[in-house]
Amino acid sequence: MSRIDLHLHSSISDGVLSPAELVAKAAELGLTAISLTDHDNVDGIAPAMEAAEKYPCLAFIPGLEISTDTSTGEVHVLGYYIDHTNPELVTVLKKLRDSRLGRALKMIEKLSEMGMPIDWEHVKELSGDGSVGRPHIAQALMEKGYIETIKEAFSKYIAFGRPAYVPREKMTPAEAIELITRADGLAVLAHPLGIPNLDTLLKTLVRAGLIGIEVYYKDYPTADRESLAGLADKLGLIATGGSDYHGLDDSTEVMMGEAGVPPYVVDNLIAMVENSSLKSTLL
Repeated sequence: MSRIDLHLHSSISDGVLSPAELVAKAAELGLTAISLTDHDNVDGIAPAMEAAEKYPCLAFIPGLEISTDTSTGEVHVLGYYIDHTNPELVTVLKKLRDSRLGRALKMIEKLSEMGMPIDWEHVKELSGDGSVGRPHIAQALMEKGYIETIKEAFSKYIAFGRPAYVPREKMTPAEAIELITRADGLAVLAHPLGIPNLDTLLKTLVRAGLIGIEVYYKDYPTADRESLAGLADKLGLIATGGSDYHGLDDSTEVMMGEAGVPPYVVDNLIAMVENSSLKSTLL
């Protein structure tokens, strides 16, 4: 039986496992198709692709997740089958990552003012070779005993609208979709539940080139999945999904491969790639 996960993070962004370790774990768990979708970073794709060559039963899809902003909060856009060597993509992503450093420092300053000091050098250690992200700050807060779970750090302090939140270098969802498309990728809206005015936003993003939305995400209830699938069908979008696995806390996270993504999801993505290739040949 196919087991698919198209939303995974490695130590290159804010996950725990290296790209090669993530691939090896996916193979060990019997997954048949995965995508590495690190935040604003494609540096893990090459080592993940090399590692995947050892596992002929595991299909690897190069991907990424771009963090964007709207007037009502953050929106994340996934890109699949991207050209991870595209010069424009690499340049823009580096700019986004560089902005994360200043953002993280400001968040730590705010937390300190709130009576929760954490050490910047330790946060950088937690990020390893990857970019510093909010999960690393959350992990440092948990280690100090200020909170009990990673989720609590976000809900109380560092999510959009919370007291220690600091905005990033801004990119709109439409700009991210257009960037992914120029890098020969397929753009998909990540974890759409909870996005304000989702129907209106989707119509705008479809015009920008969006081809799908995450329906089979993490632990979304069946009713929500059915609603999202109906919305995708109405707008001519394909459904994708994944666990959003980081490896930060296996006791609370949905394990990779356990998001219930149907096998036809990958077939639909492949069909989109083939259609795009055909169109580019005919033009």
